[in-house]
Amino acid sequence: MTKKVTKRPEQAPTETTETAEATRNRPLLRPLTDIAETPDGVTLAIEMPGVAADDVDVTLENRVLTIRGRSGAVDPENLQPVHAEYAPGDFERAFTLSEDFDSEKIEAEMKSGVLTLHMPRAEAAQPQKIKVKAS
Repeated sequence: MTKKVTKRPEQAPTETTETAEATRNRPLLRPLTDIAETPDGVTLAIEMPGVAADDVDVTLENRVLTIRGRSGAVDPENLQPVHAEYAPGDFERAFTLSEDFDSEKIEAEMKSGVLTLHMPRAEAAQPQKIKVKAS
């Protein structure tokens, strides 16, 4: 498997993964992801420009969280492109999760090309506050 980084003007780099067994004539992109720890769990922000909410697939199987998205073609209305730097592609990213997360309460929201996943920790995995007594 070969990875290359493609830089777009005024944008952060996006990794492209090329595999010998590709079955589509589209680039496979590894979207940039920010991971933030919150008091009750973890939040992921995944960049997938050009992907509609209906074209996103999020699955959790055997502790592996897999995110897939498919961007559509960009056809400017009443314009004929003479140069294009953006091509539609498929986004894919996978994360192996610990058993600390409550899979029934994971929420996903797509807004302005960013998929946000809120993954709360299970009650049993929440940090417990221990009160200290003075003697």
